[in-house]
Amino acid sequence: MGITSIEEYFTEGCGRCKHHKTPQCKIHLWPVELQIMRELCLESGLKEELKWSQPVYSLNGKNVVIIAVFKNYCAMGFFKGVLMSDPHGLLSFAGENSNSSKMFRIEKTDDLLNAVDVLREYLREAIEVEKSGAKIAGKAVEEYDVPQELTEYFESDSDFEKAFKLLTPGRQRAYLMHFNQAKQSKTRLARIEKYRDKIFAGKGFME
Repeated sequence: MGITSIEEYFTEGCGRCKHHKTPQCKIHLWPVELQIMRELCLESGLKEELKWSQPVYSLNGKNVVIIAVFKNYCAMGFFKGVLMSDPHGLLSFAGENSNSSKMFRIEKTDDLLNAVDVLREYLREAIEVEKSGAKIAGKAVEEYDVPQELTEYFESDSDFEKAFKLLTPGRQRAYLMHFNQAKQSKTRLARIEKYRDKIFAGKGFME
């Protein structure tokens, strides 16, 4: 699965599930919202790219904004949202383990229509934040919960534990977040097994 062009995303979906190219694809739930968010990002001067099968808008190769769709909402995500002032209180953390990105969630069209001008301000600020070179201090690996399934995997395979701990801190954090986001034990275990080869190869789960 997966797509190769940005236009395919907006017409047929991200290609990451069985609903790709079908009326059930979640992108068809938010056609107006996607069009408006895309136009706002493009008029800001950011470069439109396809990353992780989603529209990402960058400045000089640095990710600034991402557009995402879910079943109950869609969102404009700011990669360095934690550094933005958010004077209107529109942004929330992307997830419970996020310490950098924040998103503007849209549950109905009016949420976006009433915030268009403010989002233009936020896009300008996001661009200035990126231009400033400001960095986000990441949480230490030790601050992340290690799921029980991963601990048990380490106990049964010391080579795997060694390979995981040889990963860069950023890659370790990304894996721990990804594993922990799964609500069921069997899903967490399936994710660990899915990325076993990548971990042994020293790669992150998005590489």
